[in-house]
Amino acid sequence: MEEYIRELRTRKGIAAGSKKDQETQHKKGRLTARERIDILFDPDSFTEIDTLVQPRYESYMGGKTSRYGDGVVTGFGLINGRRVFVAAQDATVMGGSLGEMHANKIVKAMRMALTYGCPFIAINDSGGARIQEGVDSLGGYARIFDANCEASGVIPQLSLIMGPCAGGAVYSPALTDFVFMTENSYMFITGPNVVKAVMQEEVSQEELGGGLIHSKESGVSHFLSQDDQECLLRARELLSYLPSNNRDEPPYVKPVDDPDRRCPELEELAPTDSSKPYDVRQVIASIVDDGRFLEIRELWAENMVVGFARLNGWVIGIVANQPMHLAGTIDIKASIKAAHFIRICDAYNVPIVTLQDVPGFLPGTHQEYGGIIRNGARMIYAYSEAVVPKLMIILRKSYGGAYCVMSSKGLRGDLLYAWPNAEIAVMGADGAVNILFSGEVKKAEDPTARRRELVSGYQEKFNNPYVAASRGLIDDVIEPRDTRRVLIRALELTLSKRERHVPKKHGISPM
Repeated sequence: MEEYIRELRTRKGIAAGSKKDQETQHKKGRLTARERIDILFDPDSFTEIDTLVQPRYESYMGGKTSRYGDGVVTGFGLINGRRVFVAAQDATVMGGSLGEMHANKIVKAMRMALTYGCPFIAINDSGGARIQEGVDSLGGYARIFDANCEASGVIPQLSLIMGPCAGGAVYSPALTDFVFMTENSYMFITGPNVVKAVMQEEVSQEELGGGLIHSKESGVSHFLSQDDQECLLRARELLSYLPSNNRDEPPYVKPVDDPDRRCPELEELAPTDSSKPYDVRQVIASIVDDGRFLEIRELWAENMVVGFARLNGWVIGIVANQPMHLAGTIDIKASIKAAHFIRICDAYNVPIVTLQDVPGFLPGTHQEYGGIIRNGARMIYAYSEAVVPKLMIILRKSYGGAYCVMSSKGLRGDLLYAWPNAEIAVMGADGAVNILFSGEVKKAEDPTARRRELVSGYQEKFNNPYVAASRGLIDDVIEPRDTRRVLIRALELTLSKRERHVPKKHGISPM
């Protein structure tokens, strides 16, 4: 038996790259696949599968042997005490390149995660398709894409880009729920000559799709981290807000923060002067448990803030206009950002809290030509489609079509509230007077005084929360300091919500 055990240990011992390969990886500022797994999972909880898989190498390299594992480590373990599957590409073995058996290992782990209702994490660090395996490599990518689509909305899928991810390989992360990138990772679609140039450091990674580019410009990345360790810990944090699958509820955490705590600071944080900006993140921090808020896509479409928090221990998703950027208007990027997040919340049973302070959609030919109509419709569709509890607070401005698209009663919002300074109307008083009373203002003996009088009258008659409250379009007008306790009571009522759409194969969401 000792002889057999020695052979087993020898075979498993060559599943990883050589010490020289590991040192090369460390010099790049990156950890090895197994070092990453050690950080990602709870201590001593990881179980590897398919350790001894090898490529069909005789067909491609004239019988040349290969290391076991085929450049990817797959298996399952515990994260925060819950079962999670992983496929971590190993750049120390054949550059982490993807071949037939490499792909089979990944797809097998994904299928197991789907079968057993567990989240799946892909750690990407690969030179791309294994050229010597030809079309078998391409077929492997296609099988991974299909598995991503099959698991979408059923189990959380996270992609951690911790090295190169180029060519067709980029589409698997793009199909997952969340993409994490480190500062020295990159993603791009391009030809093999450019890939080679990047690998040989002849072209800047950042110029072709570094972590900062995709976090700030393209929106492909949801989280940007300085290094591998920070990235892995943030992935652990995100999973603490998500259920294991679409049939489970998000993890409840017994709260320390008082559910009846009032927030008098809110009366100072958001100026009543609707032309003055403020940081909506401060409002969020005041309301949620312990001020903890995990923001998603922090650097992209900054006029819309989305992320996860808790209210009295229950997980919520927050969608909020950000007056600090573009006055909180909704543009193409903000629409896409909000719609994607809303659909994730709905898929994984996370109630949505909308904090509205929006003067409208961003005007201009650039937005019109770019498709603001089509892209703005994405957010409408997402809110209408969502059957999770939908709560909303109008903090200040709520004008025009932007009022309609952000969790309004017409889109089956559950409980909606407004602060007493809220302005709910087709447009601001100044604009309305310019359209409705321009002739009267010109004919007045004192046009300035008459205009001021008309603006004041419009605000009193139309531009306040009480008209909407009188029509039942909002459920109540509340004092800002009571926002937290009101939201908690509304949330705990609506957690038992059961709503279904009319039966259909699927809707046709604007794309």
